[in-house]
Amino acid sequence: MSWYAQRDKKLSLREMVIFSMFATLMLISKKLLEWAPNIHLLGMFTILLTVCYRKKALIPLYLYVFLNGLIEGFSLWWVPYLYIWTILWGAAMLLPKDIKPRRAAFVYPLLCGLHGLAYGALYAPAQALMFGFDFKTTLAWISAGLPFDVIHGIGNFAAGMLVLPLKKVIDRLK
Repeated sequence: MSWYAQRDKKLSLREMVIFSMFATLMLISKKLLEWAPNIHLLGMFTILLTVCYRKKALIPLYLYVFLNGLIEGFSLWWVPYLYIWTILWGAAMLLPKDIKPRRAAFVYPLLCGLHGLAYGALYAPAQALMFGFDFKTTLAWISAGLPFDVIHGIGNFAAGMLVLPLKKVIDRLK
């Protein structure tokens, strides 16, 4: 393996600072938007970081998850955070690296919105395991939260519209 290929795998000081900043920004944005139910910028940041930094986007993502647990407490609500954001990261990783801007302007918000809409269903397996829900109870839990998931999806869709312009800024700064 060449020196250049190895260099890309290592985390530079610049990346450490950027990733720490984004994790902090994710936490602060979440705290500032707590007054609005299920409206936040986390999905947008997850997609943005993934399309800009690919695999390395897991670093600020899990820094955020850890910071959130540290601030709010590592309780049962926190357990699904260990996988929910990774699902969105994985979906964003499946997007082509060279997606055309016109298509990206539609795909990024759509992916972000769908994640918000599916949030309750994604959260449900952990709830079922932790609280012993059967399948019927799990479906009832998902359907009871559906109005909040719709709000979540709409908010995420709107926030997802920021991905493309912010990606352009990050690409220029790189």
